[in-house]
Amino acid sequence: MPYTPHTSHDIEAMNATIGIKNEDELFSAIPQELRAKSFNLPSGKSEFEVFEEFRQIASQNNTANICFLGGGYYDHIIPAAVDALSMRSEFYTAYTPYQPEASQGTLQALYEYQSMICELTGMECTNASMYDGGSAMAEAALMAVRITKRKKILIDSGVNPLYIQIVKTYLAYHDLSVEVLPLQSDLSSFDEIQKLVDESYAGFIYQNPNFFGSIADYTKLIEALHVKGVLAIASTYPISLGLLKTPAQMGADIVCADGQSLGNPLSFGGPSFGILATKEKYIRNLPGRIVGETLDRNAKRAFVLTLQAREQHIRRDKATSNICSNQNLMALRATIFISLLGKNGFEELAKLNFDKANYLKNELSSFVEIYNTAPTFNEFVITVPMSAGEFIQKLSAKGYFAGLNLSKFYTGFDSKVLVSVSEKRTKEQMDNFVQAIKEVLA
Repeated sequence: MPYTPHTSHDIEAMNATIGIKNEDELFSAIPQELRAKSFNLPSGKSEFEVFEEFRQIASQNNTANICFLGGGYYDHIIPAAVDALSMRSEFYTAYTPYQPEASQGTLQALYEYQSMICELTGMECTNASMYDGGSAMAEAALMAVRITKRKKILIDSGVNPLYIQIVKTYLAYHDLSVEVLPLQSDLSSFDEIQKLVDESYAGFIYQNPNFFGSIADYTKLIEALHVKGVLAIASTYPISLGLLKTPAQMGADIVCADGQSLGNPLSFGGPSFGILATKEKYIRNLPGRIVGETLDRNAKRAFVLTLQAREQHIRRDKATSNICSNQNLMALRATIFISLLGKNGFEELAKLNFDKANYLKNELSSFVEIYNTAPTFNEFVITVPMSAGEFIQKLSAKGYFAGLNLSKFYTGFDSKVLVSVSEKRTKEQMDNFVQAIKEVLA
């Protein structure tokens, strides 16, 4: 019998406090068909037998198809040096640098990471990373609430729908209001946003490029929001910042993003890391770790964790955030990746993504409808004369991951597919993809 310190009375009291009748309600968000009825674990096996069984299971994964999937995770080139350097034991074992005298290498790597993210986004300060892009956005929303002392957050309809759900989950028990603009097209009307937002809102969250790949300049909208004391929270795609106007140049107050595209593989969905940056005047509301530079007793340059009073292990329930960790290894990979590319290389990478996606979009536009009305970065939405699921399945049989089925996220999008193009896609691959689509639609 497993040890548990809670009596039945304790459990009843805890359930009553959070408003549920029994523990099963904790899993109510998980559909019944996805819940395990039983585990039916086999009897013990040898190391070799277990490895062989896992190998057979893994062989069922389809990794050969050419990838045109996007929607938040992207198939980018990763230089071999990223793996070689990040897998050195000095890095992958140094997880929690609470003793700076023994962790100067890890701390300096994170300090360089912070410097690069600030340069990339144009913001004045950042932390040492968050768990992922979704949690970074939720923390950004909570920052806006703390800074403005207001209780309403407005989210643009072009924000990643999975991120929207994460924000709603985070803020559900904070006595806060989360409003999402209704979806009307690939870009929301800036005029309508200005009319809707008043002095009761803490922040407006937008994504650029947005979930449909569309890009816009939010500068004038942000200026109008600032007049009403509303903070602008920008969710961005890091690679696009090699080409597009930065969030800081548009006047954003807080920037969040997912860092998977910076030297981290798709890996069937993770792990990744979150980016969160802001203006210096808001630094005390920035959750997570911050690595700072100081001098040791010999007046030599040194690195330490700073502003830790925000974290749960010190302030507990009064903490700025319950995230008191970060994704060290993933952020390190991003640091190596950005260093290898350099400024010119990063700009070239962004331009390749932009140009190749627009080449494919132009090729497809001759026989399928393009949903986007605005310019796009490296992904766009097509409308096909069949269900998106059927379209994707038929293209899979021809050797392509054709895109993301948007009917899983939006009502009325039964025939819409989000297509993504990275620098890895060659002209030959794209031309063959176009031909395969023609054959499927014929």
